[in-house]
Amino acid sequence: MKLERILDSINSLEKNSFLKIVDNIIANSPKKIKEIDKILSGNNNELKSCDNANISKVFNLITDEFTKSIKSEFVNTISQLDILIDIISRDGNAILKREWLGYLYEKELSSIKKKTKLLKSNLILEKSEIDELRKRDYSIYQSCVEIAYTNDLENNRDAKITNDELSILLCLAQKLELSQEEVKLINYLIIPPAKLDIDEVITSLKNIGVIFYSRKNSQLYVADEMVRVLRKIREKDLADKYYRRILKSLREPQLNLICKKHNITTKDQSYEDKIKLIITEGISISTLLQNSLHKDGTNLTDKKKFVNDLWENGLKIKIPLRGLNLEDKISNLIAYFEDIERDEKVGISIEGYERLLIDLVEILPSLKKQIQREFEMQDDNIESSQYFLDFNIKPRDILDLISTDNLKKFIAAKEIRSRGDLILNILDAYKDAENLYIENYELIGFRNLSELKENGITIKESELGLKFEDVTRTIFEQLEFNVDDKLKKQLNSSKNKMDLILNLGNNEVIIIECKTVKESGYNKFSSVSRQIKSYVDQAKNNGYTVVKSLLIAPDFSDDFVNDCDLEFEINLSLITAGSLVNILDGFRSSKHKKFPYQLLMKDVLIKEDRILKAISR
Repeated sequence: MKLERILDSINSLEKNSFLKIVDNIIANSPKKIKEIDKILSGNNNELKSCDNANISKVFNLITDEFTKSIKSEFVNTISQLDILIDIISRDGNAILKREWLGYLYEKELSSIKKKTKLLKSNLILEKSEIDELRKRDYSIYQSCVEIAYTNDLENNRDAKITNDELSILLCLAQKLELSQEEVKLINYLIIPPAKLDIDEVITSLKNIGVIFYSRKNSQLYVADEMVRVLRKIREKDLADKYYRRILKSLREPQLNLICKKHNITTKDQSYEDKIKLIITEGISISTLLQNSLHKDGTNLTDKKKFVNDLWENGLKIKIPLRGLNLEDKISNLIAYFEDIERDEKVGISIEGYERLLIDLVEILPSLKKQIQREFEMQDDNIESSQYFLDFNIKPRDILDLISTDNLKKFIAAKEIRSRGDLILNILDAYKDAENLYIENYELIGFRNLSELKENGITIKESELGLKFEDVTRTIFEQLEFNVDDKLKKQLNSSKNKMDLILNLGNNEVIIIECKTVKESGYNKFSSVSRQIKSYVDQAKNNGYTVVKSLLIAPDFSDDFVNDCDLEFEINLSLITAGSLVNILDGFRSSKHKKFPYQLLMKDVLIKEDRILKAISR
């Protein structure tokens, strides 16, 4: 869930800890202080006076400084911050009930206790499951941690690991190519973790600003932006869901090699189990691609070839992987998945996602438990697409959990194309929901629930306005316009909220307003013209030129069209829903790769016949 949305859903008291930390960072003049000052200047120079959208913008400008403040907390050896961050930064743990966090915390402590006991015995035994070279690495790191922690006792001070000592230990762990799990277990061999009270845990996380806690519903929230910061702190390059996608493109012998190098037991483990164990181990993708899955002695050229092959044939990514050296290629691979994570697009329609979930559970009943287990979901409401989107889990992330055999079973049951990439075939099959809504776009505009139901669309009346806007967005995207949500958020205020902005580049935009109506003929010109004028003024005040404003509705009265003809300040044109769909159909069969927006500039009530004739040439 995005930070802005979380801030919208909690009260001012529940924001205080976070805002104090951000204020302290601002007071110390962070790198991007000038950009921050621009945001604060319009809000009495106070963060608490900002709306939640601007608070979110400020946080994104101080993430480096915020990351440093969290890292400094690791000096407190009893904080167990590594355990807690590992829990709250997992894919399915962005929203947690207090009791569920308590369960996951106890489960993690129990697992650490068992693993440290096994590790201790393996380090002592002459013949153990650990490779001799790996045992040497563990012993070196263990000795260094022990000295760093106990050397204060000689000077009659409390045992602790200082910030300088911690930085040296982190460097040592990196050079020894230890995974996060290996580091954690060796650390807790020296300093066994004591169980903390769950309310103490929540308070400590809230006080350092990494979670928000609503006492009203006993629920924790971890913002998507915060999760990225926490993963960076734990040196995890990617979310587990993307790590899984990469691992699933490897052959089993390659997984075995990774497991061997990091002392992961593979006996009696399936292909899927090995993938899960590697993800749990916390090996960075950089370490994995540079060393862990290559045999000793593999040269740089062969490593680069492998990464290129993984990109093109394993992950089947169509754009070329850039980078002259191995490090650049790996960095660009990581950046690709980071961009996907930040992209709010689902890949298919929300309704298509909903239908996919229902069909998956119907044909693969065991999937429900698998999803709950893999993402550590506390609820079983897994047929709601919005539930998953709150956790930033998209359709592809769900399909990545399913074995090849079960994907084939699902494809056969739904009569989906089976040649080529199975997951992409399934996603393509569920994109049809978008076209269903476009086909019924005019009925949505007229708020005609009965006909929509007859055409296979079940929707609440209260959702029709947003659905009309959503389908309008889809249509303009298919016309290859840049529907710029980021710019819309930047320009919108608490009073003025534009529906859509088409960014034409060079600070030129088209503003779109969408209106539904039950009766034929939209006739509220005075109110809508004032509304659009305020949008135009707002865009101009922010340095943008509004080349056109468009009002889209299912129909317009003659009086409305006449009044619009006399209006000159907002450069407004009108498009009916039916005309817009017909223009889209004409565009699809035309030679144009991008719709020529100049065709929208002439008419008051845009004539589809003229546009269709123009684009068919």
